[in-house]
Formats: sequence, structure tokens, C-alpha cells
Amino acid sequence: MAGKKRRSFEAGHRPKFLVIADASEECGRALRFATRRARHTNAGLVLLHIIDSSDFQQWLGVGDLMRAEAQQQAETLLDAFCAEARRLEGVDPERVIRTGGKTAEIAGLIEDDEDISFLVLAAGTGKDGPGPLVSMLAGKASAAFAIPVVVVPGGLTDEEIDALA
Repeated sequence: MAGKKRRSFEAGHRPKFLVIADASEECGRALRFATRRARHTNAGLVLLHIIDSSDFQQWLGVGDLMRAEAQQQAETLLDAFCAEARRLEGVDPERVIRTGGKTAEIAGLIEDDEDISFLVLAAGTGKDGPGPLVSMLAGKASAAFAIPVVVVPGGLTDEEIDALA
């Protein structure tokens, strides 16, 4: 997928790192790396949380209530990640919440924001493999993204991430 031309180095633009904000353990690794890189390269940071729309389709009567609860949980999660980015490097991330499928929403945001230059993920270290997002990108889904994907090894310590970023 070619997508829109990236404009991150044109006048009035700057590159942005995109992190998918979720409750996974590896997300903190990706956040630390992206926050450090954003600060050291004068780039921006975008945190995207995706609410799975399929969670509400079977519950017609309570769908709105479930949707509102999912929105509040997303806000709380993003509040925590934004606070951590500010604590680490004084970076104030953009917050985005989308509802839908992961691949489509990630690709849609990348298409919509021509300054997003890198998608940063972290690999899990558990016996279940690298994690659902990294596994998804190992297949055909990676072709949906018009930017490089950075995968941070999940086993890196804070000091090792800091040295790399």
C-alpha cells in the first residue's frame, strides 16, 4: 500500500512516532522507546487506543452502555500513558481513540496523519509468542502500513532501551 506521501519533514510538519496503547505488558516497552526517540529527534508522539467494535454488536440493549464504559477505560489508559511520557521526557502525546478492527484503524490513522513516520511496537516475551500485534504484522497485515514498523524486543531493560533510543 503506497498511501499518502509522508510530509513529516516539510515546512510546518514534524515526524511522529505512533504507539498502540493497550493493556499489554509490552506496550510499556514500546512507549518508553518511542517517547525517548521522540524527545531526542524533536518528533511528536501519537498514542492510539482501539476499541474493538465487535464487542458491542451482540448486545443491542446494553451496547451504548458498554461503548461508554469502553470509552472511559480508553481515556483512563491514555491518561496513564500520557503521564508516563511526560514523566520520562516531558513529551506531551496526541491521544486518539478509534473504534473498529485493529489493522483497519491503524492503517486509517496512518493514512489520515501524514506526519506519522514510524509505528512502534514491542514484542512480548511470554511462551505465547511475540504478542498479537507483532504476530499480525508478521503476516499480510504489515503491507497495510505505509511506514516502517519498529519492533522493540520485549526483554530489554529500561537502561537498554534508553541506550538505544
